[in-house]
Formats: sequence, C-alpha cells, structure tokens
Amino acid sequence: MSNQTLSRRHFLKTSGLIGGGVVVAVALPGCAFQGPHPIEVADSGFVPNAFLQITPDNNVIFYCPSDEMGQGIRTGLATIVGEELDVDPATMLVKAAGSHEDYNNPEFGVQGTGGSNAVRVFYEPLRQVGADTRALLLNAASLELGIPSDQLRTDRGFVIVGDNRYPYGDFVETASTLEMPVASPLKAPSDFQYIGADAPRIDALAKATGTASFGIDADLPGMVYAVVVRPPVAGSKALKYDDSAARVAPGVQAIVPVSSGIAVIAEGYWQANQAAKKLTVVWEENALSAVTSQQVRRDLKTALDADDDTESTHEGDPDKAFAAADMILETDYYAPFLAHAPMEPLNATLHITEDGAELWTGVQFVGAAQGVLERLTGLPRGDIKIHNQFLGGGFGRRATLSHIVEVAEIAMSIDKPVQLLWSREDDLRHGFYRPAAMMKIKATTDEEGRVTAWQARRSGANITAQTMKNALPGVLPSMPTSLLNGLVGVMDYVFDNWAVDGSSVEGLHETYSLPSYRVSHASVDHGLPTTFWRSVGHSYTSFAVESMMDELAEARQIDPVALRLKNLEGKPRMQNVVAQAGKLMADMSVPETHHLGFAAHSSFGTDVAQIAEVSVTNGNIRVHKVTCVVDCGLAVNPDIVRAQLEGAVMFALTATLYGQIDLDGGAVVQSNFHNYPILRMNESPAVDVVIINSDTPPTGIGEPGVPPLAPAVANAVYRATGQRLRDLPLQLT
Repeated sequence: MSNQTLSRRHFLKTSGLIGGGVVVAVALPGCAFQGPHPIEVADSGFVPNAFLQITPDNNVIFYCPSDEMGQGIRTGLATIVGEELDVDPATMLVKAAGSHEDYNNPEFGVQGTGGSNAVRVFYEPLRQVGADTRALLLNAASLELGIPSDQLRTDRGFVIVGDNRYPYGDFVETASTLEMPVASPLKAPSDFQYIGADAPRIDALAKATGTASFGIDADLPGMVYAVVVRPPVAGSKALKYDDSAARVAPGVQAIVPVSSGIAVIAEGYWQANQAAKKLTVVWEENALSAVTSQQVRRDLKTALDADDDTESTHEGDPDKAFAAADMILETDYYAPFLAHAPMEPLNATLHITEDGAELWTGVQFVGAAQGVLERLTGLPRGDIKIHNQFLGGGFGRRATLSHIVEVAEIAMSIDKPVQLLWSREDDLRHGFYRPAAMMKIKATTDEEGRVTAWQARRSGANITAQTMKNALPGVLPSMPTSLLNGLVGVMDYVFDNWAVDGSSVEGLHETYSLPSYRVSHASVDHGLPTTFWRSVGHSYTSFAVESMMDELAEARQIDPVALRLKNLEGKPRMQNVVAQAGKLMADMSVPETHHLGFAAHSSFGTDVAQIAEVSVTNGNIRVHKVTCVVDCGLAVNPDIVRAQLEGAVMFALTATLYGQIDLDGGAVVQSNFHNYPILRMNESPAVDVVIINSDTPPTGIGEPGVPPLAPAVANAVYRATGQRLRDLPLQLT
C-alpha cells in the first residue's frame, strides 16, 4: 500500500502546466501585462492592464477572466475590481476576456473556470488591479490639475477636487504616458461600498430580455450545420457505414468520418438531424459493450470486499482504536453515474479561413479550446480567436473539449463556417459522467459521541485522469501525439496502481476532527467517460460521511447535531456553522407528518450545514423546505451567494430523488428528461439561506451547497419511516 494522493491542483503543478503571464501587480514580478493587447481597444481607449479599458468618455470596460455559466462571476469579479477602482460595477461594461495567458487562473496555471475558486483566487489580484489603476489615474490628475495626489479623492469614476468632479476619462491620455504604480494600498473593509452589499446581477437584464449571447446563438453568413452520429457504446469505432440514403436527403452537403463517429453536414440543423437517422453504421464491440448497471455495482462492492485498495491518507492508529471499541458500525453507501444535463446542450461554431480561425462557443477552459484548434488545424495560436459566450450551464460538462475536436475536424472538411450542435439525446447518451461510487465507512465513537476511529474506503473510476485525457491535447498542443498518448498511459498506470486521485476521495475525512482515520481507494473503471460534476467527489462522499454520522448518533442515542459538535472542536468555523444551524433546527415547528434531517459538509474552503424538512406519503418523498447555513468568508455579493445555494439545492435534490445513469450492454439507457427527470417547479422546496458574517477572504460558493443535501434528506426520511436509505437516488421499499 502506498500513501500518495494526487489532487487536481497538484497534478497541474507537477505536470509543468503552471506558468505563463499573470495580471499587472500580482505577486509574480516581471510578468505584468505587455505586448499585443488581448482585447480590442476602442478609439482612444486606455488599457492599463489586461482587465480594464477606460475611454475618454468615461466608459469603464472590465474583461472578466472567468467564464459566466450562471454562477454570477461577471458580477462578482466586477464588484471586486470596481471596489478598489471606485467605480460602481453596475455602470461598467463587462465583457468575456479573450484567450490570453494574462487571464490564467492563478491556481490552475491555465485559463479556466471551475472548482469554485474564481472569486477566491482573483480576490486579491483584482483588488490590486483596481487600486493600482486608481492610483495611476490620480497621478495623471495630479499632473493635469497641479494638485498633489494625496489631496485628491475619487468617487464612482470621478476624481473629486472640492466641489468639482472630473471623470476618469479626462485623464486617460496623460495616464497612458505614466508608469503603472505597484502595490498601491487597498481599502479597509470598513470602507467598502460594493463588496458585501446586495446588488443586481450585471447580466440580469440581457438574460431577462433574451439579448444575452450564448454559444448556440452564433449565426454567420453562409453557415452550415453539423450533427455527429456517435456509437451507442463509448469508445467504440465505426467498422463500416452506409450513407447512400443520407447523402440524397434534402439539404445535405457532406458526410465525413470524424474521430468520434460520422458527421452529417447540411444547410440546416433539422436537415442534418433527419439525414443522420438514415445512416447505417456497424460499430465494433469493446470492453464496455457487455457492462450493465447491476454489474457496475457488483464490481465496485467486490473491489472493496477484496481489501486491496490503495491508501490515500491516514492519521493515528485506527486499527488499535477499533480493537478497543465497544461498538463499531460498518456500512456501504452507493452513488450511481450521473449526467450534467446543462440547459444549453454542447455546441461550437468554427470558421477557418486563410487568415486563421474563429470559434464561437461556451467552454470552461478557453485556452485549452484554443490549444485544441492549434493542434488540429496547424494554425499558429495567434491566428486563432475564441469568442467565448455565456454558458447555458456548465457543472463541469463544459470543461470537456470533445465538441471542439469534432467541430475542428468537420470544419477542415468544408470551406464554410459550420455550427456543430449536440441534441439533448446526444449529451445524455454520449457525454461525460460523474463516476459511480461505492463507499464503505467503518467507524466507532466513545460513549460521549466523539469518533475514536474512522475508516473510509471508496471504489470507482477516477476523475482527474479521465478529465486530463480530454484536456491535455489542448493544454499541450505542441506535444507530439505519440508522447501525448504515452503521458495518458502513464496517468492511467499511476492512478490504477500506486497513487490515489484526490478528487475521487475528497470529503471522506476532512469535515471533522478525527484523531484516528484511514482513507483508501480501489480503482474500478468500466470505460464510461467520466469527468468533474458539480462538487466533484464531495457530491457522493458527503452522502456516505453524513449518513454515517447520523447512524453513529442513533447508535449512541445522542442528538445528531450534538454529536457533530463534539467532533468539530478543532474546526471552529464549521463548529459555528453547525451550532447556528442546530439552533435554527431546534426552534423549528413543523407539521406532525413532517420530519427534519441534518447534514453538514466542508468543501472548496466553504462550510455548509443544511436542514431538510421532509414528508413521506405512500412511499413518495417530498422535500418542503431546506435551510442552509453557510460560512463562505466575506460574501462579495450576498444576493448571489443566496442564489447559488438555492440553485445548488435544486440541482442536488434532482440527483437525490431522480439522478441515475443506467447502462445496458454498455449503452446509456437515459436519453432525455422523460427518463432522466429534473426537479419540477411544483416539487421545488422553499430555501432559506443564512450567511454567517465574516471578514475573512471569500471562499467558494458555486459547488459547496450540493454535498449536504442528499444526506440531509436521507436522514429526514429515516426519521419519517425508520428506513435507512444508503443508495442514491433515494427510493423507499
């Protein structure tokens, strides 16, 4: 057994992917924005750094480095930079940043959005960008007005001198001749005007009026449409195909094989879709072809029963503690494969010309998409322009790049702009999935409820290795294919034999203060493509951990909240969250047929506790209300925090009650919302969000609201029925 865990962040660093440019005035010296602008400069516009442009008529344009997929990041990051710049974010023009190394996520080392880290990692850098730019404008104003800069002040985009207000735009010409200040003083939190205040989302009006542009909205002159016929079993290749009927279908312009299947190109989407149904394809069989959902569950359990997993981490001597225990619980918990099902299916529009290529799409890793096109087209990176649009939901699905590969292969076969569209059926049957997971938790407590020994074991496919297989061609576009395939093979060997992917086991021990624990993993991969899903490993590990905490409380006849508090003495922030939620729960008055369930979980630097109010009628589970208590550090925009937690509850409740991807002969059974249902409005619970006041730096919020929901509901169902449900989705017998 080895003792190694490889997290997503660690993998990026050790793979040499960290590097490149950073924003002006960030802690890496000598890497400030310079050279060709990564943004389009307006007439007489002043661009002091990669993030801001100020025009003489006092328009302030902010170029958001993170991708907006509904999480409110454009508003959040604009608020951060606007606070120090002294500009109301509501008055800014906020645009998606283009592809450029200056927009690299400081934690990933590549340009990308995920892991609920955007506000956290850009909080200090963007404040500094705003402060330095403000200081530069003050220096310019000082020269023009003949007044020392320390006698000037700013307010809402104006320099203030007595009763006179001069717009920033008056000073951009002079500012463009000055050296950018570095490490300008930041505001004290007590002076914040925008950070910490509720404010409408910057993109709300555009989305409410239908003027927001998503990838699927791209419409170019002369554009044709493409669909791809993909194998029913992932990874299968076409042995032969007959396209004679499809070629004569109305509007069809070309039929070409691509790496993922057979592409049909037509004048319109519906013509391509209908012609694709006329293709006859013979697909090869592979190792996945005989797999069923029942086999997946059996194989995951067999792997844990074999007791041959690889240790991820441990503390103390759990074996000794178990030997001295007077009571031990050991239980299996299971979570199935899940699809992401974003509202906007995948799409990409590509136009390749003699001068280069332009791509319109919505992806979570812009730089990697650009790298894929560089690799496949042979064009220099500088000749490839990415127009990243609003993303109609991401959840990890748009961190994958298969649709970018497909559209590149299709566009190189036809001398026209082409839009590739995935249908809902395509996305559910041929996408990437959250891996299935079996978890075996063994635990004991002393008589007061303190956990004295904890063993958590998980079996299933790894997440990071699969995702990096998809991303590496774009991240390392110049690496020869043979070396790239070799690197992928090394990753597979590493994760299958001696290292544990941290994303696969995250959350199995971190929430509580455990004096003696062991976490381990058994890799079982049936070949279904897997990737990050909202809250990643925490989405299933929390179900196991928080269900076991309730079972321990039941076994010791201790209040579930009290037991958790006893095991949080070394975790003051989470202890406070649980205590606050416990008080709310104790004060709740619910109908006689309603029951309360409690769960808490720490993920992405954020602590969340949830209380689910549940009733069960004729075997049907109904969640009436969910109360969320959260400590996410300083809430940059509390209204967005509330919205994210409300959305997380609905997303997680869908998975809790309905979410399940089944395999039959290796093929995904589900195809649309009729057999992969999502929560409907009449089923949606009321959600009450309590944000703990904090002056610590902000942490993640897009994902942490998901993990506690399933165990909170399951724990409530136990109180309502006496049935302890240990499999997701929750189904009463």
